[in-house]
Amino acid sequence: MLIAFGGLPGTGKTTVAQTLARKLAAVYLRIDTLEQAFISSGSGRADIGPDGYLAAYAVAGDNLRLGLTVVADSVNSLQITRAAWRKVALEAGVRIFEIELICSDTTTHRLRVEGRQPDISGHTLPTWKNVLERRYDPWDSEHLVVDTANVSVEQAVETITRRLSMPPRETRMLSRTKNSLSGDTP
Repeated sequence: MLIAFGGLPGTGKTTVAQTLARKLAAVYLRIDTLEQAFISSGSGRADIGPDGYLAAYAVAGDNLRLGLTVVADSVNSLQITRAAWRKVALEAGVRIFEIELICSDTTTHRLRVEGRQPDISGHTLPTWKNVLERRYDPWDSEHLVVDTANVSVEQAVETITRRLSMPPRETRMLSRTKNSLSGDTP
């Protein structure tokens, strides 16, 4: 299974994705790590374009074909990147489970963005202004939305784990409604 995260910086993607990967003993791929490795490689390019994503798609595909679960941690802000993750899963013959993390409380979100410290050597974190100006396409695929504004990492992971254990048809129906973590049905 491919578990593809998405969401703006500061929504808790990395923390939740790492905790989930640890719980599932899954392969963890983080775009920020790959992109920083390319930047640090000495190529002299600060803007590496899609290279981090392209590397992640290839590594994810290899691991999925080995029968491993892969957790992909990225902003995943564009329709093209989301479609590419779906293609990776399709080509590997596995199910994809897409998760969008949001933080509906603007003050909390801003405090998270402004209070973060880089955990990757040389990595420059986005500012609040960068987050607000970032292109972020609306999702057009079935996915689970988790609002991290008022839940713990453990609660978020428990919700995701619960949804992962549902048969795909039930998961699709729940995801289509874009339920929040509270599980309220509209």
